[in-house]
Amino acid sequence: MKTMKKILIINGHPNKASFNFGIAEAYKKGAIESGVEVKEIIIAELNFNPNLQFGYRKIMELEPDLVEAWEKIIWADHLVWIHPVWWGGLPAIMKGFIDRLFLPGRAFKYRENSVWWDKLLKGKTAHIITTLDQPGLYYRLMFGRPSVNQLKKSVLQFCGIKPVKVTYIGIIKTSDENQRKIWLNKVRWAGRKQS
Repeated sequence: MKTMKKILIINGHPNKASFNFGIAEAYKKGAIESGVEVKEIIIAELNFNPNLQFGYRKIMELEPDLVEAWEKIIWADHLVWIHPVWWGGLPAIMKGFIDRLFLPGRAFKYRENSVWWDKLLKGKTAHIITTLDQPGLYYRLMFGRPSVNQLKKSVLQFCGIKPVKVTYIGIIKTSDENQRKIWLNKVRWAGRKQS
């Protein structure tokens, strides 16, 4: 018997009135239409301290919302990260979420007396959907896509998650309702294909 694919949508935008929430809803609709199981994490709704105040020297106890979020990440086969690019990077609350959860012994494990590490999240895939106020090509060529490098390479692939697909949506600030409908249909289709 074939098991149902498990999708987790992680929304990193702190403002519920943002277009990112429409993107998350479109992906969710498409995924549900294809018959997969879907769960969500809306980072802005979680109650947690985003500051990893001791670094890795002393592990902070996870708040209940972070415990539940981690259980969802472990449960999922495919992680869909939706966020805006601000100052070339991730929103602060999303960065804090990653800092607090993707820890040594949980998402990866350092090897003793070695520069290498074990990737503890192997077997999962991901899709980053990011909104921009510039064309995606411009963001890549002029700025080197720092948010993608951070999330895709330095977090997800570092922990064994691959492949990681990236979709750029923009230019948001000059888009009209018709353009936004086109983007939402594209995202809904991606949800149907779970890509």
